[in-house]
Amino acid sequence: MTPPSSDPAPGGRDTTTSPEISTGYREDMVEVLTDFYAVSTANRYATDVAAGILADGGSALDAAVAAQFMLGLTEPQSSGIGGGCYLLHFDAASGETTAFDGRETAPAAATGTYLTRISADDPRPPVPDALRSGRSVGVPGAVVALELAHRKFGRTDWSELIAPAIRRAGEGFPVSHRLWASIDDAKTDLARCPEAARYFLDDVGEAKAEGTVLTNPDYARTCGLIAERGADALHTGELAEAIVERVCRPSETVTPGLMTLADLAGYRAVECAPLWSTYRGLRLAGMPPSSSGGVTVAAILGMLEYHDLGEPPRDGAPAAELVHLVSEAERLAYADRDTFIADGYPLPEMLDHDYLRKRAALIDPDRTMGTAEPGLPTNGLAAGRDLPEYGTSQVSVIDAEGNAVSLTTSIEIGFGSFHMVRGFLLNNTLTDFSAEPADSHGRPVANRVEPGKRPRSSMAPTLVFDGPDLRAVVGAPGGAVIIQYVVKILIALIDWGFDSQQAVGAPNFGARNTQVTGVGGEHPLIGAAEGGLARALIDGLVARGHRVQLADQPSGAAVLVVRPDGRISGGADPRREGTVGGV
Repeated sequence: MTPPSSDPAPGGRDTTTSPEISTGYREDMVEVLTDFYAVSTANRYATDVAAGILADGGSALDAAVAAQFMLGLTEPQSSGIGGGCYLLHFDAASGETTAFDGRETAPAAATGTYLTRISADDPRPPVPDALRSGRSVGVPGAVVALELAHRKFGRTDWSELIAPAIRRAGEGFPVSHRLWASIDDAKTDLARCPEAARYFLDDVGEAKAEGTVLTNPDYARTCGLIAERGADALHTGELAEAIVERVCRPSETVTPGLMTLADLAGYRAVECAPLWSTYRGLRLAGMPPSSSGGVTVAAILGMLEYHDLGEPPRDGAPAAELVHLVSEAERLAYADRDTFIADGYPLPEMLDHDYLRKRAALIDPDRTMGTAEPGLPTNGLAAGRDLPEYGTSQVSVIDAEGNAVSLTTSIEIGFGSFHMVRGFLLNNTLTDFSAEPADSHGRPVANRVEPGKRPRSSMAPTLVFDGPDLRAVVGAPGGAVIIQYVVKILIALIDWGFDSQQAVGAPNFGARNTQVTGVGGEHPLIGAAEGGLARALIDGLVARGHRVQLADQPSGAAVLVVRPDGRISGGADPRREGTVGGV
């Protein structure tokens, strides 16, 4: 029997931990080796189109753009042109790494209670709730960021990168099992939007059957406009008008948002320097705020450098000692993240080596701390609470010249706000803000809603370097647990010497700053833990006081590794539909 202090996976989706619904684990996957270029995505259509761009001489950035437009069609529940993204680009010729922030922004009319009150005069909450109302929709940024990056690093004409998605939208594609299951899970929410209901549901309101060929002429027309006019086509003119109409549509059952045409026209993506850190002598490039991912991953690894992580797993299941140490470091890092990191706030000294050494010393190898307190002066700030975030995808690319892209892209939860316009879904990313602007003592929350502000994200695209040489491209979906997935993969690659597929496929584990330590029950080793190889792991954690939860953690990571012989090792997450392509 599972010990009383352990929580088995619930029967339904746990939106506090799961990036999307769980659709199994493919046990037959092995690393893909290529000699010249490689791409890994969560969907075969996106992988195929990106690999085709690379075969025709396109750059890594070109491939990522083509993949995103295809993902918006064939994996619409996870990302798309109605959402946002973070992108890291490595230029092999110059040795420079550049970050692009395409995170969505709050409308100018948004206030601190935008997600909790209809207006200053009407204290009722949005209906049916903040996640599904027009209040959840941020000004999309993905296309603007991709266009900005393409102007600098693209080689293939912009319109040629979008053309495959236009063709596929016209020809159609069969509904996969995963897409069917996702629609079935969200059919009640999709039914509230007439456009979404017509596209995803049949005449009796059920998910269109697996194998049904979906065509999306509206998406083809939308992409055609963007191919001709660039991002301006989405942020001005008829498409912008359609977005504002959908977000602000009066309804008795869905509270409208306050987005305007000026909000869309005024959106700007941010080009900036990456956040640099080190681990085991390697250099890591991550995203700076508005994402918390780069900072928190670096802080966790910085603390773990002061601990011996033991031997690599020999039976596939990580040791209880390892999971305990990592989870404790994560609790400490999340305590600081939840309090200090937000768009517009100066980065605290979370990555100072002396500070991380002192934080690492708080880890008791024999007992969990349960929850941790921030380690820096709060200066009157209160910790914010995250709402669920789990509709995200990852694209990892290395081209024939050695240029690389790690692109994490999202519409927030599965199917975003469930609001569809002109063939694509709108995000509900504003729910990544803390719902309340202050705590009960009146202390402000750094991640509160403010006009034009980017909500804090956990997306953590990462590039790994050995001196000047690129060694790995890493990233994952998963909401606030993206950080844990990326940390696990980096440990597997760097500390354990796993290949890309072994690193992606290894059991997921980790902790937010709560009493719960999660171990992914979707993994065959963990799912069979009653008498399986993971029994020692679970028993060892319980003995250290952990409350173990075995809920599924269907991550969806994509990893590429440049081996010492120059070949590229590619891995796609067995928990989703991902594939690796290249030559």
